[in-house]
Amino acid sequence: MELDFTNQECECLDAYEQVFLDLAKKTSALIKHNDNFRLGVLLCNNEFIHRINKEYRNVDRPTDVISFAFLDDDEHLVGSPLLDLGEIIISIEKAKEQAQEYGHSFDREIKFLFVHGLLHLFGYDHQSKEEEEEMFQLQETILGGN
Repeated sequence: MELDFTNQECECLDAYEQVFLDLAKKTSALIKHNDNFRLGVLLCNNEFIHRINKEYRNVDRPTDVISFAFLDDDEHLVGSPLLDLGEIIISIEKAKEQAQEYGHSFDREIKFLFVHGLLHLFGYDHQSKEEEEEMFQLQETILGGN
């Protein structure tokens, strides 16, 4: 497993590279996917994610996390070559706002956003009530007491 970590914000966030790598390993083990993949993580501000959200999703506002899956189905996650799973873009500004809004730490919020984005890359979604329950239960299991 490889993590391509890009931090456009504060150097104080560089430690999240290892945190995200650990969470990715825990996630892939829990959902029983191999860990033979590479993924990108980009930490940015609201202005940057707003542009991405508008260009790719036609939504004219900043959001907290966007995932770009490079694979269309699970079949490609099996095998020996290191595969590009996708990219997760997280707005640090939104993470701080939401942590305050939800009454928990920034640390918990940024971990939640990473795991949420990662589960999307693994094909999980929350379009139906059942999918939402499954995805959010997995998130809580992965994050444990974090």
